[in-house]
Amino acid sequence: MKGAKNYLKMSTDPTLSEAASKLISSDLKDIGEATRKLADHVIKIGVSGGFITTFLQWIACFAAIYLLILDRTNWRTKILTSLLVPYIFLTLPEWLFGILHGDIGKWITLVGVVLRLFFREHYPEYLELPGSLLLLVVVAPNFVTDYVRVGWIGVIVYLVIRCYLLQEHIRASGGFKNAFTKSNGISNTIGIVLLFIFPIWAIIGLIF
Repeated sequence: MKGAKNYLKMSTDPTLSEAASKLISSDLKDIGEATRKLADHVIKIGVSGGFITTFLQWIACFAAIYLLILDRTNWRTKILTSLLVPYIFLTLPEWLFGILHGDIGKWITLVGVVLRLFFREHYPEYLELPGSLLLLVVVAPNFVTDYVRVGWIGVIVYLVIRCYLLQEHIRASGGFKNAFTKSNGISNTIGIVLLFIFPIWAIIGLIF
C-alpha cells in the first residue's frame, strides 16, 4: 500500500508533470530544428546543381517540347509557342547547355544554317524553332549564360513567359472552364502547368 501511495503521489505531483512537459517540449523543439536544418540543406544542395534542380529542369524542358509538338497536331491552340524557345534556353540543364554551347552545338548550328540558306527543300518548317533555340544557345554571351540563366532575371523572364502562355491559352480555349475540361484544352493546360514547377523551385533556391 505504501508503494502504491508513493506511485500515486509521483503521478500527481505537479512538479514532476511540469518537468515532463518541459522535457517533451524541448524534444519537440529539437526535432523541429533538425527538420528545418534538413530541409534547408536539401534545398541548398538541390538548387546548387543537385539532382532535384536537374530533374525539375528536365521536366520543364520536356513540358516545353511537349507543347511544341502539340502545336503541330490537331490539339494545338492559338498560343505564341515561339516564347517556348527562350524558356527552354533558360531552363536547360547545365551539362546539356554546356555541350550545346560548345563545339558540338556550333557544328550542328553551322549545318543547319547552310541547309537553311542553300537547301531549303531539305530544311523542314518544324525545325525552325529548334534551330532558333540552338542558335540562341551557341551565340549567348557569358553574361547571359553565367548570370541571367541562374539569377533573378532568368526567373522573372520564365515566370512572365509561363503566365503569359497560360492566360493566352485560357483565352484561346474560350474560358477557364474549357481550358481544363475540353480535350484540346486540357492537353495544353497540363504542359503549361508543368512549366511552372521549375520557376517555383528556382525562387525557393534564390531566397534560401
